[in-house]
Formats: sequence, structure tokens, C-alpha cells
Amino acid sequence: MRASLTRLTPAGFITAVVGGILLSGAPAYGQVDSYVELLRSDIRTKKQEILTEVMQFSDEQASTFWPIYREYDLELSKYADRRLALIKDYAANFETMTDDKARELADRSFKLEEERVKVRREYFEKVRKALDPIIAAKFVQVERTVGLLIDLQISAELPLMDRGGGEK
Repeated sequence: MRASLTRLTPAGFITAVVGGILLSGAPAYGQVDSYVELLRSDIRTKKQEILTEVMQFSDEQASTFWPIYREYDLELSKYADRRLALIKDYAANFETMTDDKARELADRSFKLEEERVKVRREYFEKVRKALDPIIAAKFVQVERTVGLLIDLQISAELPLMDRGGGEK
């Protein structure tokens, strides 16, 4: 399989690897913890492979990039923990959703997206200063693509919000 993946464009490679992970049997909506742990373990395992393949670092670039990436990954895991808490809150309130709770969840969701962009921007600057702008932009592009694929899968698994108790 690896030989066929290396012939793909970088975007195709990312989509193939992440898509394969995400489509390999996602748990049902009620199994939020299991699903998130699956994503975390599989994506984290494959993410370095994806970045290595797509970025094609020289040895010198790799020795500069990976320590910065490990810091980034730690920051991103904090974001993921807050996102998981939001998803759990959504699930816990799904059957009894109120206008106030819907507004709170939406506000938290917007704040989380802002935080994720802020972290990406911060690490773009770190990579740009340590390496160069093109490598930094490519890194952010890969990260965003992987993030969008994960977001798509999570969104596809979550039911759309409705008024609790069947009210219309």
C-alpha cells in the first residue's frame, strides 16, 4: 500500500491515510469516548508519517522542525480535550436541548475554533522563523487538511441539534 500512497499528490496522500483511519469502523454516536480515543491514537500514529512524507524534510530541517511540532502537538491535545468536553456536553444535553444551552454550546464551539486558529498561527510563526515561510505554510496546510478531515468525520457522526423533548 505504501508504494501506491507515495504516488499520490500530497493532498491525496493525506486524504488516503486519514480517510482510511476514519472510515475503518467509527463507533456509534453514543460511544464518544471510544471514538475520540480511536481518532487520537490512529491519527497521532499516522500524523508524523503524513508530515514526513508530505514535507520531505532534509535531515537538518527535520531536526529543527520536530521539536517545534512536539510543542504544537501538546497544545493541540489541550484543544482536543476541550473539544471532547464540548461534544460530551452536547451529547448529555441532546435530548433536553434548550435555547440557552444551544447558544452556550455554539459560543463554546466558536471560541474553540478561534483557539485552534490561534495555535496554528503561533506555530506557523515558530516554524517560519526557524525554517522558512514556505515550509511553515506547507505545515499549516497539512495540519488544516488533516483537521478538516477529522472535523468532517466528527460532524457526520453527530446528529443535528433539535429542540429537546420533541418540541417544534
